[in-house]
Amino acid sequence: MPDPQPIVSVVIVSWNTRQLTLDCIRSLESGRKSLSTEIIVVDNASSDDTVERLRRQFPHVNVVENRENLGFARGNNIGLKMCTGKYVALINSDVVVQEGCLEKMVLYMEENARIGMLGPQMTLRDGSIGKSVYASPTVWNWFCNALGLSSLFKHTKLFANFELADFDYHKTQDVDMLTGWFWLVRSTALEEVGVLDDQFFMYGEDIDWPKRFRKAGWRVTYYSEAGAIHYCGASSDRAPTRFYVEMNRANLQYFRKHHGPIGVLGFWLAMWTQQLVRVLGYCFVYLFRQKQRAAAAYKVKRSAICLLWLSGLKKASEVR
Repeated sequence: MPDPQPIVSVVIVSWNTRQLTLDCIRSLESGRKSLSTEIIVVDNASSDDTVERLRRQFPHVNVVENRENLGFARGNNIGLKMCTGKYVALINSDVVVQEGCLEKMVLYMEENARIGMLGPQMTLRDGSIGKSVYASPTVWNWFCNALGLSSLFKHTKLFANFELADFDYHKTQDVDMLTGWFWLVRSTALEEVGVLDDQFFMYGEDIDWPKRFRKAGWRVTYYSEAGAIHYCGASSDRAPTRFYVEMNRANLQYFRKHHGPIGVLGFWLAMWTQQLVRVLGYCFVYLFRQKQRAAAAYKVKRSAICLLWLSGLKKASEVR
């Protein structure tokens, strides 16, 4: 007899996060008793022994071993094409799924047939609630962020940026954008919307994909009643400046895709403004706040490299 269709297919992309990936899968194991689940790990050419450990400790997990780092979107797309579940969960390797999380999310989606994408509450390692919901980026809200207007006028909608400082994370509600740390998507919606845009190497796809779900008429919803722990930045911490530039490059790609030439020009100017303001601001910190010098020096260097990339003097792939 063929195996019954799983309720949830879980896709995890890993890159040199051996222990975190093992912990993530271990956190999913208890839920397998009450929720039929298949787990697919796509490894982006890790240089540690992630693949060997996975195959030894979790033989039921389907492991794909890439020969090169294909990035977040392409890695997930490989896993998505292998999924057979009614729902698909894309979960970062640095996430520990709390008991009952997936079960609650599946039940909520069963009760709300027009939700195409659902995201749980993010708990950070210090126990605080992490930011996982953002507004769709526009040239205006990017300038508000670049000039610090959103910080100076925190509760003024006119100057609000995409970070939604006043968002109520204790309330379930429909949103513009859920970050890509943990998504649960309906397979029928996935068939209509399509997989992630693999033109995005890392970042940007979590702005683009929710937008495509909403454009197709599916609800994108933040769900406060289920949660998971996110040990943020496990892969990007290994090359922080490179991934900072990649993040900005991905945002520029998003504007090229969705906002046309004028939007791209506006966003490019906003990015220039943001990085110049950061260079000047952190130079001031470096000169007058001795205890913060090391951090300020790093941030000056990071923004300076980003300006070189914006000027076309340095490729993102050359940044280390």
